[in-house]
Amino acid sequence: MNGRVLALSGGVGGAKLALGLARVLDAGQLTVVANTGDDFVHLGLSISPDVDTLVYTLAGLADPERGWGHREETWGFMEALARLGGETWFRLGDRDLAMHVERTHRLAAGEPLSAVTDHVRRCLGIAAAIVPMSDDPVRTRLDTECGRLDFQDYFVRRRCEPVVRGIVYQGAETARPAQAWMQLLADEPLRAVVICPSNPLLSIEPILALPGVRAALAACAAPVIAVSPLIGGQALKGPTARLMRELGEEAGAGGIAHRYAGMIDALLVDAGDMPAARQADIEWIAAPILMDTLRDRELLAGAVLAAADRIAGR
Repeated sequence: MNGRVLALSGGVGGAKLALGLARVLDAGQLTVVANTGDDFVHLGLSISPDVDTLVYTLAGLADPERGWGHREETWGFMEALARLGGETWFRLGDRDLAMHVERTHRLAAGEPLSAVTDHVRRCLGIAAAIVPMSDDPVRTRLDTECGRLDFQDYFVRRRCEPVVRGIVYQGAETARPAQAWMQLLADEPLRAVVICPSNPLLSIEPILALPGVRAALAACAAPVIAVSPLIGGQALKGPTARLMRELGEEAGAGGIAHRYAGMIDALLVDAGDMPAARQADIEWIAAPILMDTLRDRELLAGAVLAAADRIAGR
């Protein structure tokens, strides 16, 4: 079936579904919008963790055990840096380092992040388009019991341990969503918009915080389908459930539905998470959302597209 699909994604969890979608769709029909709220400069290099996770995953280069970073990675750079007393809390593998050096070089030469990312995905033979949410900087910062922390300080250096009181998406109010995906959302006859099972607070909300994005999703003619990142009130990876509880939100499928209310047509959840009482404006669909294998990812992608097609009356 013809029809473009637009997916909003963070890192590991979102990349799994993005890979499934890329495998069941015809070549060139998938566009993935990558969160860049996690981006930062480290050791003088421009790091885009979620962009890179999507690139490595869709190129078949992701580390299968960690889910992020380059497969068959070596760590000579980090070992040498440690001997010199350098900062080693954010680990940069030798193969991964090439990505950051090339990105930093191209950005310094005046290329926007979207152009750099498109260049990289073409070099690696990725058919799906990968579009950073914005070429303007947006930085996720967390107000915690230890004060305001940059995202990577909270997530990597402190291992998500500080209690979070609030989240700020600094720069989002003035950042411009990348034209490539907003134009697709407005003008292209899409088959579906998919909100991947990424952390809604840390990975999806920075995208939604950009001017005009929520309104565009609410007005979208194509079905908007979200996949819950939680099973039984627990995150498959990362601090989603704990963050939701710390911020006073329901740590479960109901909390996910509430957060996306007014923008989505359907929410795919684990069969055990189907509630007795459901929001009337959202269709709840039980689906196998655990993606341990490549086949799992393809099956979930198929379930997402089937839901979209049924809602659209195809």
